[in-house]
Amino acid sequence: MDRSLSIELVRVTEVAALSAGRWMGRGKKDEVDEAATQGMRDMFNTINMRGTVVIGEGEMDEAPMLYIGEELGTGDGPEFDIAVDPLEGTNIVAAGTWNALATIAVAEKGALLHAPDMYMEKIAVGPEAAGKIDLNAPVIENLKAVAKAKNKDVDDLVVAILDRERHQSMINEIRSAGARIKLIQDGDVAAAINTAFENTGVDILLGSGGAPEGVLAATALKCLGGEFQGKLLPQTQEELDRCRKMGIDDVNRVLLMDDLVKGEDAFFVATGVTDGELLKGVQYKGNFGTTHSVVMRAKTGTLRFIEGRHRLKKEPALV
Repeated sequence: MDRSLSIELVRVTEVAALSAGRWMGRGKKDEVDEAATQGMRDMFNTINMRGTVVIGEGEMDEAPMLYIGEELGTGDGPEFDIAVDPLEGTNIVAAGTWNALATIAVAEKGALLHAPDMYMEKIAVGPEAAGKIDLNAPVIENLKAVAKAKNKDVDDLVVAILDRERHQSMINEIRSAGARIKLIQDGDVAAAINTAFENTGVDILLGSGGAPEGVLAATALKCLGGEFQGKLLPQTQEELDRCRKMGIDDVNRVLLMDDLVKGEDAFFVATGVTDGELLKGVQYKGNFGTTHSVVMRAKTGTLRFIEGRHRLKKEPALV
């Protein structure tokens, strides 16, 4: 993969973030999502590549989402797999709260998990605890393993988990073990990435969320030296049939890093839409917009933070 692709991908998430950021705090989640999606699609289609969305927001009949199977790019150049969430945290932006991101992952053709948009059970940790976790193990065993790897006591740990009724039993287990909990309303990609940065205060992500977000988080953690494990959770016979159609016969199998992101190389890119622990959100003043992005590459382990200043009247279409 050409390293120059990274800056092109940053432009994609910047455009999505700039488009969505105008709707921050206005309570209109559909408009937010559509703005981010269209901005991302428009910018992707200026890049000399033949990209295919292998895991995204839905199926073709759910447009304007970036759907599974959609082709992106000019149609010239190398072929890539794309995992995408134009707006990780639609409700976050609508409410004006923390950690909304525009995110993408790009890898060589055949490298990213090809799976339907459905729930996935997840566990994620940063580099210190990589190789120490097991999605099938009891919660307490994973907490002990992470605490040992990070030279902490269990009651020093902070566990990020989506604030959902389905997680209440797990929340009770975590609290009984003595660990602390950071309940998040949305945005488990950001929470998974935060496990790899000491200053964010998050040690482990647990619980279930969207499968596209799982592949995105796994790509980021592969770049950062962390670990992600997932298991698809089809809720209906239709979802189970879709898994089999996409070549996933055993939905009970734990998906490891090399199942989610094969090979040695991949890019993960995110731009903040609202402020978070890792990235600042979009800011506007007059004719200017500012963005804060991160771009990572698995092959080199390189991590770059990029601040952009955009003269909006010079970029009327944000491309």
